[in-house]
Amino acid sequence: MLKTALKPKWIAALVFALIVAAAFALLGQWQFSRSLQKDVAPPSATEQVTPLLEVLAPGQTMLGSMEGQLVSVAGEFDADRQVLVPARVQDGQEGHWVVTALKVKDVAPLTGVAASQDVVIPVARGWVAATQDIPQAPQGLVSLEGRLLNSEGPELNRGLPEGQVQTLSSAELTNVWDVSTYAAFIVSFNEVVDGKEVGAGAQEGALTPITVTATDQNNKINWLNIFYSIEWVLFAGFAVFLWWRLVADDHRREQDALFDIDADFDDGPPPVTAAH
Repeated sequence: MLKTALKPKWIAALVFALIVAAAFALLGQWQFSRSLQKDVAPPSATEQVTPLLEVLAPGQTMLGSMEGQLVSVAGEFDADRQVLVPARVQDGQEGHWVVTALKVKDVAPLTGVAASQDVVIPVARGWVAATQDIPQAPQGLVSLEGRLLNSEGPELNRGLPEGQVQTLSSAELTNVWDVSTYAAFIVSFNEVVDGKEVGAGAQEGALTPITVTATDQNNKINWLNIFYSIEWVLFAGFAVFLWWRLVADDHRREQDALFDIDADFDDGPPPVTAAH
């Protein structure tokens, strides 16, 4: 078989197969490196306060690079559009997030049949252990800073009291509040009205500031890219295997011709001569 493999045509085919295999291997390496890349911005970027209107527009899908960005925004709270989100843990204790709609100032309204003139973004103003005596949202023009987070997926409200939702889902709140809503929400760190801090951290009461840190994606791996890299490695191996199989088939045909295995015996087998 070695003699067959050393034929010029098969040497050229081997070179071609190795080039193809190398290309597939490089593609596998690229996919593997992609699996370790993060689609979120580094903390050095997310920890710089940026105006919300420069980060995310109404109706725009939130990208991973926006996740956890500190933003500033001005607007007015709509006290009639407020919900509680249960099963939120703070310092080891389970309670509720108080989420109020903020009418964003100077934002271009959405267009369409179902669009409203106002555009709001849900703001998690604070955490409460119980649902009684929840402080009212600040009145007037509020200058707010907080961390921008992606909307949660909606879930069925399993027997929740009125005014509560299972998750902080912008899609669900759009229907509950009947107003155009950002596809994200803000966890408020401070709220200022007329130069005075009025957020949860400045109040003495049931409302406690929510503890949310920068998004950590350091240990996350994109397994889809891992699978793609494995596929490319298999393709590289198949390119060499295909060359070997073609050489083996050519060698077999040579052996068949050498021993005349496919000889035509239509006239019957050769005569047998008796020994004398």
